[in-house]
Amino acid sequence: MKIKSNDKVKIISGKDKGKSGKVTKVISETGKIIVENVNLVKKHVKGKRQGEQGQKITVASPINMSNVSLICPKCTKPTRVGYLVLENGEKHRICKKCNQDIAIQVKK
Repeated sequence: MKIKSNDKVKIISGKDKGKSGKVTKVISETGKIIVENVNLVKKHVKGKRQGEQGQKITVASPINMSNVSLICPKCTKPTRVGYLVLENGEKHRICKKCNQDIAIQVKK
């Protein structure tokens, strides 16, 4: 997978074209991702207990991976992803525009 969780992506097609956000979940079986604050849909939820009101909530819906482009953390431009295999067998993602390593910034 060229796009992973916590990557910053830009939407390149669809109703949210031009927006950007952080990937919250990757669904590899279907080739879709969930991006925060993008592709929002209303979902009707029934009340759980007797007397409780139902409500409408806003949920981020999955978007196809082909409709997004990864934003390089170094050059801050939407780019394609390449791979570089090191001598010890490690595989690194690289930016095709600036040839820099794309490291995942995981906040703990």
